[in-house]
Amino acid sequence: MMIINIAAIAVAIAVVALVISLIPLIRELKETTATVRTIVVKLDADIQPTLKELQDTLADLKIITSGAAENVEDVKSFLSVVGEAGKGLRTISTVVGRTAEVLSKSSLWITGAKVAGSFIVDRFTKKRG
Repeated sequence: MMIINIAAIAVAIAVVALVISLIPLIRELKETTATVRTIVVKLDADIQPTLKELQDTLADLKIITSGAAENVEDVKSFLSVVGEAGKGLRTISTVVGRTAEVLSKSSLWITGAKVAGSFIVDRFTKKRG
């Protein structure tokens, strides 16, 4: 029986030592829990307005994108008209370029004809003279 008493006393001393060593840990856990709770409350207070602003921004973005989607057909029509105008300008440019080429060639022919005519006139006037 003596051994059981000694073992019981040893277990009791071990439990008391364990509890004494755990007391600072329990206090630290309590303080940490209070700090975490405070941080969570602050984060919740800070995140709620941010989430509200984000939801408002998303709603505005939906409105903008729906408005843009409505105007896509108008933009397509405008770009189609611009493309047609570009084709017309290219056609006009081609016609003007070819006309200028023809005129420059014809002016060369006219100049050549004038020179040839002058030459012939000079020859006839020299022969008669």
